Amino acid sequence: MSTPLLQVEKVVAGYRPDLPIVHGISLEVAETEMVTIIGPNGAGKSTLVKAVAGIVPVSSGRVLLDGRDITRLATHKLAQASIAYVPQTANVFTTLTINENLLVGASVLPKSEARRRIERGYETFPALKDYRHKKARVLSGGQRQMLAVARALLTDPRLIMLDEPSAGLSPLMVVEVFQRLKGLVESGVAILMVEQNVKAALAISHRTYVLADGCNRIDGPSAGLADNPEVTSIYLGAGGRKR
Repeated sequence: MSTPLLQVEKVVAGYRPDLPIVHGISLEVAETEMVTIIGPNGAGKSTLVKAVAGIVPVSSGRVLLDGRDITRLATHKLAQASIAYVPQTANVFTTLTINENLLVGASVLPKSEARRRIERGYETFPALKDYRHKKARVLSGGQRQMLAVARALLTDPRLIMLDEPSAGLSPLMVVEVFQRLKGLVESGVAILMVEQNVKAALAISHRTYVLADGCNRIDGPSAGLADNPEVTSIYLGAGGRKR
């Protein structure tokens, strides 16, 4: 059996060492797989992804990429390790144009390669092309998400982590953004995303982890969790206290 691309092993993490939010969570993401993390508010979903991204300190446990320990790798070095992280908010520079946003993301690349990858980004997200010289503040919520993902892709990551990519989007835009993410997986990129839109997430992801109270509760193929009564019980509060 091949080694998963990402392995999170019994990670304990939080903003303060004496007050962990994530309590020994484990998960795996395979190559070209979309994995979703769901759970009620306060379950530790976003904190877990931020811990993997090096934003929240990890007290114990390990994060492995292709078997390499990246638990305490500096956040700015994650791109070199083939990981990209797209936060839920403040994920684009609204005072810069779309093209300038992409140039920031490509700043570590040689100029000719940066231009090539930026054009590839416009091909992947054609809705951005007509706005390339406009300020990012004019974009809709869905277009901003596309820009944030397009910028993250410029370093050719093998894994993209997204924190609630559907937040604040219209139902129609959720469908469009999720279809774009599905296309990325089909092109060879793995995705780990936190998502509150459970129905939409289960419909497009391969596997899902359900968290409650900072711990693993259920995991398995997404299709099999859609009608699982235990998932409903967790969301109604039986999964543990809120934070």
